Amino acid sequence: MKANIKAISYYLPEGVLSNDLIHQEFPEWGIEKISSKTGINARHISAPEEFSSDMAVKAAEKLFAEHHIDKSEIDFLLFCTQSPDYFLPTTACIIQQKLGLETTIGALDFNLGCSGFVYGLSLAKGLIAGQMAKNVLLITSETYSKFIHPKDKSNKTIFGDAAAATLVTSEKGFCSIENFIFGTDGKGAENLIVKQGGMRFPVSNQSEDVADEFGNVRNDKNLFMNGTEIFNFTGEFVPKLTQAILEKSNLVKEDIDLFIFHQANKYMLNHLRKKIKIAEENFFIAMENCGNTVSSTIPIALYEAQKQGRVDSSKNIVLAGFGVGYSWAACNLIVE
Repeated sequence: MKANIKAISYYLPEGVLSNDLIHQEFPEWGIEKISSKTGINARHISAPEEFSSDMAVKAAEKLFAEHHIDKSEIDFLLFCTQSPDYFLPTTACIIQQKLGLETTIGALDFNLGCSGFVYGLSLAKGLIAGQMAKNVLLITSETYSKFIHPKDKSNKTIFGDAAAATLVTSEKGFCSIENFIFGTDGKGAENLIVKQGGMRFPVSNQSEDVADEFGNVRNDKNLFMNGTEIFNFTGEFVPKLTQAILEKSNLVKEDIDLFIFHQANKYMLNHLRKKIKIAEENFFIAMENCGNTVSSTIPIALYEAQKQGRVDSSKNIVLAGFGVGYSWAACNLIVE
């Protein structure tokens, strides 16, 4: 049984952190420098009392309203987040209640970051192929801003908060979900991590702030990213990932009308595009006004590509997510 993407919507919090505001706080970071290096002009920041489930509900409600979807037809909810409301209960259960979805549905959380949307599509396709569901609501939602130290100018510049809701269905959609490639290498886990907060290292008030060589301040309660190692990882694995999904799909690079990668930052994306030798017109970037929203970057970009007519004019699309874990995944879509 085929699985298709029928509709996507997304939600951005009201709070906005512009490059001008970052420059005011860190005068050594020029507005043009931030924009040219990251490709980001603004990122949206969740309110102090706004959490992943709140944003997820708003994204799903937009999906139902914008695309005239009857929520009573949803029979499974998949929720991707690394910033859940609680350790337990499962945030997906909270979302089910807030949305007023049927109590006969399945609902679960899964913890993945930048590869999470592609993994979510694979889970949704598996549920449909196994005839366990017909209409899967896949939601991605992250509030990484709550992990970032106020004086960590590097991570503040890159990450924004967002949620995206996608309906994957056995019925007709705008594209079919085809093949997948996955990868995992846990040796890179410490290069993108929030060390405290789990069972191994509970949150401690004794954590001391430490400044790195670039003046970024953080402690073990905050998000740590080793940018150099993450960059090296993507340069090694993403070209192989791209080639692997092409081979599995019996396609060559020239067959692909649109490549949509995880929207990490403009510098990294352009480096990957040139290394893989993808034509600029076939490579989509959409992060200027929202930043790196982790698991929501790909659905946001796919929504924007569809809005601009780039999806309708395409036949073959490749999605690729990669990052925290290390975890990576790619899939190909065929536009119906």
